[in-house]
Amino acid sequence: MMVVKTKKKSRKKPITPRSKVRAALRLLWLRSRERAECLKLDKYCCRGCGIKQSRALGREVFVEVHHQEGVCNWEALIDSVFESLLCSPENLITLCHNCHSKIHEDENG
Repeated sequence: MMVVKTKKKSRKKPITPRSKVRAALRLLWLRSRERAECLKLDKYCCRGCGIKQSRALGREVFVEVHHQEGVCNWEALIDSVFESLLCSPENLITLCHNCHSKIHEDENG
């Protein structure tokens, strides 16, 4: 199946703010299974001093998950999202589910 590109009307390019991408990546991390598993394995206790997370009123203590090897450069990660996922609308087309699936099947097989 061949996809025919048609000339699109010239419109101002929508640009997702970098702050939204950063916030989405942070939310992904905060809700990740990997982060949750780390907290569970350490029983919600700080490995540095042993204090346990508590939500008791007046005695709130929150623990955080730290990347021991560091996180790759956030700016480079955000740049990669813009290059690969949030590319220019000129590089995007609208397809129904079936046509979209067919293209990926053709690419992979």
